[in-house]
Amino acid sequence: MKPERVLQAVSDRNRLRILKMLEVRPLCVCEITSVLNLATSTVSKHLSMLRDAGLVTDSKDGKWIYYELNKRCEEKSVRDLLSLVSKWLADDDMVAADLRKAKTVDKEKLCKV
Repeated sequence: MKPERVLQAVSDRNRLRILKMLEVRPLCVCEITSVLNLATSTVSKHLSMLRDAGLVTDSKDGKWIYYELNKRCEEKSVRDLLSLVSKWLADDDMVAADLRKAKTVDKEKLCKV
């Protein structure tokens, strides 16, 4: 993995917010969209960039596609960066609100699949 790609992926505040939310639990696009209050297409682009950088993975479970942190990545740089991200933004009010919402958001109520 090119370090530029990984660093570019974490250079956006919304992508950092997504990574922080995924520390709580795996989430689907509609749950992330609801928490961030962004368009689905925007969230999908952010997730694509995070996945391409090796920071997140996705898995399908029935009609749901879940995104989660790539904690098993073979790339040391990705593992190291995820470790750093877990320590970042601990005192950020917006991230704290995101984490509270991520714990309670319900795909069954949000997603129209």
